[in-house]
Amino acid sequence: MKLEGKVAIVTGAGAGIGAATSLLFAREGAKVVCASLLESEAEIVDQIRAAGSEAIFVQGDVASEETARGIIEQAIETYGQVDVVANIAGIVIPGRVDNTETGSWDKTMAVNVRSVFLVSKYALPYLAQTHGVIVNVGSSVAIKGVKDRASYSASKGAVVSLTRAMAMDHVEEGVRVNCICPGTVDSPSLQQRLDAFDDPDAARAQFIARQPLKRFGTPEEIAEGILYLATAEFCTGTVLSVDGGMTM
Repeated sequence: MKLEGKVAIVTGAGAGIGAATSLLFAREGAKVVCASLLESEAEIVDQIRAAGSEAIFVQGDVASEETARGIIEQAIETYGQVDVVANIAGIVIPGRVDNTETGSWDKTMAVNVRSVFLVSKYALPYLAQTHGVIVNVGSSVAIKGVKDRASYSASKGAVVSLTRAMAMDHVEEGVRVNCICPGTVDSPSLQQRLDAFDDPDAARAQFIARQPLKRFGTPEEIAEGILYLATAEFCTGTVLSVDGGMTM
């Protein structure tokens, strides 16, 4: 029970890495504030409660300042403290610089970077009280270039740099800030992108081929890395690659 007595906020909690992290945090004893864009994804709370743990759901767009502030306020109102924030919400819009629409660029930056800034901004005063921790989700493409991921790569590079800046800014308050960089993970989001190809099976094979371990990661494997960064007290400013060797 590595998180017993802790209150954890997870954004993007309704599916994929976010859902796996929410469930793992709950199994480790945390009370979990699950934030997600879609009301339909509130079922993650039902799963946590069915397993005998505590959780609440907050619906909204984490790129919205009102939503980000509301997530923290709900956590404090319900549980009285915040110990862990896992900034997992994110989107992938394929494209190169020359064919990416400006609106797609702005949306990517809003969801993938602005949300990390906003949720962290409103959580930090409470994390300072508990000597808590923020874990941001970057990506292997923040380190390694891949085709057709210009805005996504830029956004995740920003998350990595922001993580290190925040770690320096708040270390004297006892707040740790870390970042995990996953490789390609077999998730509903990935399947949606594969389904957009003329031949999804061939696309899946191509995606797998760029992984040295010749398989995708699972959401649960990334969640284990997030838990590690949330509980490893000698880690701050750490950028952990869990990517099947993609960046080696």
